[in-house]
Amino acid sequence: MKDLRILVTGGTIDKVHDPRTEGLSFSPDGATHLPEMLRIARCHFPVVQLLMLKDSLYFDDADRASIAKAVGDAPEPCVVITHGTGTMGETARFLAPLVGDKTVVLTGAMRPFSLYASDGEFNLGGAVVAAQMLAPGVWGVMNGRVFAADVLNKNVEQGRFDA
Repeated sequence: MKDLRILVTGGTIDKVHDPRTEGLSFSPDGATHLPEMLRIARCHFPVVQLLMLKDSLYFDDADRASIAKAVGDAPEPCVVITHGTGTMGETARFLAPLVGDKTVVLTGAMRPFSLYASDGEFNLGGAVVAAQMLAPGVWGVMNGRVFAADVLNKNVEQGRFDA
């Protein structure tokens, strides 16, 4: 077993329904759902670090540099990053040359954890296991599949990640 840190960056996995706008947004109190997701799964060992709550469609290189710094600063050899699906592949490819001997796995959800029938818990569980088993480098885990950073791409038409 390896020590593992989860970096929270936002994305759909952490969004909630906003009754005022009838849209999805982050919780007004700035909280993440990750501790509750881990509690439900009885997964007690990861360290959870809230880095930001931001829609990845609005990420820029400064946000990605902040993620890279957090990965580098993490004492754990394995890091899971919760991330929006819209630019997950772009961030994975940005991080790939920067992570050294760490295993980094990006994951997220197409449907928020706060809504019924989210894929977030399944994806998070897969990412936690994959981060402990995969070779050093940057990977993505979505929809029951593991992708190397260079082929991590969202299939918008199918609403899933494909090779």
